[in-house]
Amino acid sequence: MSIIGRNSEIELLERYIASKNAEFIALYGRRRVGKTFLVNQTFKGQFAFSMTGVLEGKKEDQIDAFLDAMDIFGYKSNERPKNWMEAFSQLRKALSDRISNGNPCIVFIDEIPSLDTQGSGFTKALGHFWNSWASTQDNFKLIVCGSATSWMIKNLIDSKAGLHNRITHEIKLLPFTLKETEEYLLSKNFTWSRQMVLQSYMFTGGVAYYLSLFDESESLAQNIDRLYFSENGEMRREYKRLFKTLFNAAEPYMRIVETLAQKKQGMTRKEIIASMKAEKGGTLSEQIQNLIECGFIRKYMVREKKVVKENSGIYQLVDPFTLFHLYFNSKAKGDTRFWENHINTPVVNTWLGLAFEKVCLLHTQQIKEALRIDAISTQQYSWRSKDKKTPAQIDLIIDRADGMINLCELKYSETDYTLTESEFNKMERRFAAFVSETGTRKGIFKTLITASPLKKNQYSESIPVKLTADCLY
Repeated sequence: MSIIGRNSEIELLERYIASKNAEFIALYGRRRVGKTFLVNQTFKGQFAFSMTGVLEGKKEDQIDAFLDAMDIFGYKSNERPKNWMEAFSQLRKALSDRISNGNPCIVFIDEIPSLDTQGSGFTKALGHFWNSWASTQDNFKLIVCGSATSWMIKNLIDSKAGLHNRITHEIKLLPFTLKETEEYLLSKNFTWSRQMVLQSYMFTGGVAYYLSLFDESESLAQNIDRLYFSENGEMRREYKRLFKTLFNAAEPYMRIVETLAQKKQGMTRKEIIASMKAEKGGTLSEQIQNLIECGFIRKYMVREKKVVKENSGIYQLVDPFTLFHLYFNSKAKGDTRFWENHINTPVVNTWLGLAFEKVCLLHTQQIKEALRIDAISTQQYSWRSKDKKTPAQIDLIIDRADGMINLCELKYSETDYTLTESEFNKMERRFAAFVSETGTRKGIFKTLITASPLKKNQYSESIPVKLTADCLY
């Protein structure tokens, strides 16, 4: 099976494995994004040893998994290791012949956070294994992988203990882009239009496993109903599973994203605390940062008077599947064909508009390329007016080092989009309010990004920069 996209990640992995130094590579990313598949396909048949942690398993379960992997690779263990220090000692002895032949000795430990059960001493033993032996073998290559991003960062990448500064390379695997999503669907013989591909991305967020559940013999609407709204839908319970896999204590993280879902433009830290009735402190900050690392939320700066205030950060929920779940979960009310029954209704159309905004925010690099400013240093942020009488908001602002600013309006429509006089006037008022309140002296490019082609009329002709969703691919 060929790998869709991931060219840069494959290039990095192959370069690290071919290096003349011992390597300790940490690959992390959210659940179902394709981490294990990437490593297995890239180095198929080349592993000296490979094992997978047992999700929610106890220490004895993990040791059993280790012994089973040793047996699969032909390494015989004379006695069962009592702890991880003994297990890694057995692994060191087993790999001695592979190390001596001079070829890359690749060891892959998947779902490594699961191995670190309470009181097991796993990370201490791993640190000793690396520091005392593996790091001295120039052809030893250790790849570790895990979905629990917070664990990966705290215990490996930013470790303050025995693994401090021992990771030689880290790779964060992101979901597919819209273009990669299209490539994946085409490789599976889907004949969907780009509008359907866009909507599939709004549902899956480009997560490879979710896309693999689609059936090419069904329409997108039928797929969504089968996977999410049907009684036994494979993604019906994915929301809770997702957070439970990523975080040891999932509830606080779910509370944060559910709080942020109430306000599409996002909230300040102060607003989050007030809404959740949470206590101030480092725990909330750590949880927010973990959610950012996992791609659920983004932090953006608010443009105020002439400058972007660093202390005025807004946290916004941007993960497509999470947004889909929180928007529709309470609306379905047992309707197993909810999506098919609500096509072209306000409840779905409103969500499509909100979801399109998030897709654009996740593809700002592609927008910059379409604007031919990808070589120009920029800052991306949003803006909301402080005038409570006539509140205004601009979801995407591209502030450029060449003295210009793109003020981007994002509009979703399944058919050709018509810019009406009313909507044009609203845009003009928002743009004028931005210039007035921020006091910017930069030039302004009024920019309209539409999901479908823009119909020509006197109002569209007044917008100098016009893009369609094709620019996101």
